[in-house]
Amino acid sequence: MSPEVSVVMPCLNEAETLAICINKAQDFFKREGVDGEVVIADNGSTDGSQEIASNLNAIVVDVPHKGYGNALIGGINAANGKYVIMGDADDSYDFSRLMPIIEKLREGYDLVMGNRFKGGIKKGAMPFLHKYLGNPVLSFIGRLFFNSKIGDFHCGLRGFSKEAFHKMELKTTGMEFASEMIVKSSLKNLSIAEVPIILHPDGRSRPPHLNTWRDGWRHLRFLLLYSPKWLFFYPGLLLMIFGLVCSTILTFQPINIGDIQFDVHTLLFTSGFFLIGFQFILFYGLTKVFTVENGLLPKSGKYDRLFKIISLERGLVIGLIFIILGIVLSISAYSAWGQVGFGDIEGVSLLRKVIPAITSSLFGVQIILFSLFFSVLGLKK
Repeated sequence: MSPEVSVVMPCLNEAETLAICINKAQDFFKREGVDGEVVIADNGSTDGSQEIASNLNAIVVDVPHKGYGNALIGGINAANGKYVIMGDADDSYDFSRLMPIIEKLREGYDLVMGNRFKGGIKKGAMPFLHKYLGNPVLSFIGRLFFNSKIGDFHCGLRGFSKEAFHKMELKTTGMEFASEMIVKSSLKNLSIAEVPIILHPDGRSRPPHLNTWRDGWRHLRFLLLYSPKWLFFYPGLLLMIFGLVCSTILTFQPINIGDIQFDVHTLLFTSGFFLIGFQFILFYGLTKVFTVENGLLPKSGKYDRLFKIISLERGLVIGLIFIILGIVLSISAYSAWGQVGFGDIEGVSLLRKVIPAITSSLFGVQIILFSLFFSVLGLKK
């Protein structure tokens, strides 16, 4: 018979605190009458951690590939329980108080997160930068990008069903594994609950494996790369609208703000903003197709409608229209230049035709190239 709960602890030289954590989990199972097991996912310890775990009748899983995510994936795959509760083996989490997580799992939630900010952070348990900058900021970004209500994205104590774990299809190997679990659960519409937990100072005499800036950047990078809408679409849309509005006005007349006049030289920059913004949006579309077709992001109803709106033929026609418009404006500018004997251009009227002509032509070429590449990426459909 498989146990109900597997407590999985990643381990890399945790001899100082490993026995304490295992004993707490096993005592909890006996006290609460929970059928459980303890799985130690060892990531290459050299301090005798494996022997300590074996002597305490814990299951030891050898995970040769380094990394927090690698260790947990190896341990979770080896776990036999219906539910899995993961937590660090440094005695910062109290494995004798797991009942709130198990109760939520029994209610049917796919993922149950601990929240250290609601439960309490003991003095010295979390560095100042992590407590007041890193965790709050990254958790806010995660909630904003993925419409999640989780208040503590990086809490290491969390539980989930084994079935939900397989649905998540987690791939990251480092500390960003913690963020990926919540992101994938949100994107796949899994049910998530949160319970308050207390964070204690860890019992080790050595520094933690966590590197503040390196691992913080890995979390932020993951959140950005998994949200092409926030990485490409929204910045591109703002830049494109700003460039289009300003370019349209400057094409017909200068803009005066106080004693400062913005004219055709500014038009060069605003046209550039428009094109750069459009490139951002194109990258959003291409990234969306690539990530969905390669199983990195789930497919939504909007994704299928994208292929009905965007087609190769439609893109070729629209792109060609803008190229023709650019050619027409170029001919008009050439004709105006001829009227002054192809000599030095005085004034700015000619540039008000040349700059939109170039912008329109480049815009049309970008649309055509995007349509071709978009169609190549979507060949599977």
